[in-house]
Formats: sequence, C-alpha cells, structure tokens
Amino acid sequence: MKKKAFHELTTIELYRLLALRTEIFVVEQNCPYQEIDGKDEQAIHYWIEEDGEIVSALRVLTEASPVAIGRVVTKATHRGKGYSRTLMDAAIKDFGHETLYLQAQTYVEPFYASFGFKRTSEIYNEDGIPHVDMLRESTNPASTVSESFMLE
Repeated sequence: MKKKAFHELTTIELYRLLALRTEIFVVEQNCPYQEIDGKDEQAIHYWIEEDGEIVSALRVLTEASPVAIGRVVTKATHRGKGYSRTLMDAAIKDFGHETLYLQAQTYVEPFYASFGFKRTSEIYNEDGIPHVDMLRESTNPASTVSESFMLE
C-alpha cells in the first residue's frame, strides 16, 4: 500500500489514480460526471498496486469538516481480495481520531458500517446512483460533529 499527499504524487501516479477512478465511476457505472473535482489537491491518496498497476484507491479530504473519505475504488478484476478493506483500515488508523464522513452508494453501505460508519441521511440520488451519507464518530472525546451532518 502507498500513501501520498497530492504534491508528492508523480505525474504517472496521478494519471493512474485518475484513470482507475474514471474507469470505474464513469465508464463501468455508466455515470458521466466531472470526475476531476478540484478536491484531489487537498487530499491524502492511498492506493494498492499489483504488477505496477494501481488496482485500488481512496482519498481522504483532510481539510473537510468532518474529514471525508471518498473515491473508494477497486478495479473489477481485483475485487474480493480485501483491497478496499486494507485501504479503509489504513485511512481509519491515520484519521480515526477525527469524526469521518463519507457518501456511500447504498449497495456498499454494509461495508462501511463494518468500520463503524452509521447512516446519517435518507437515500438520495447522486448522478443516477442511490447514496447515503455516513459518519464514523471520533475516537477523540473532545471532537464534535456539525449538526448539518446528523440525520434529522
């Protein structure tokens, strides 16, 4: 597993990360949207390579409040190997002292729940795919969560 801030990424690493995300989120899920969203520059990027190819990745938006995990992706040919779990474990190890937020496609809600994330919204449609907001409470008792992220 590798982990780098945006400014540490090589051109080829950035290209491969964006190519994987586009392959899955835009092409495989048939969801035309602006994948390059301007948030990567403020993110810590985690990924797994196999034979020199990036096969799984996620990013942590450290400047968001709460800290946000997103773009969790694994190449179709490499699913079922625990790569997303490995990356989530690493991100939670690094940022679990903070309250963590993510937007989950509903079919993977149980996966995120296994890390302690709880649904905080009703199901909503994002780019034609049902999603829910989820939070994982901080392990730091002094941390608080903005009310705007709590289910009403």
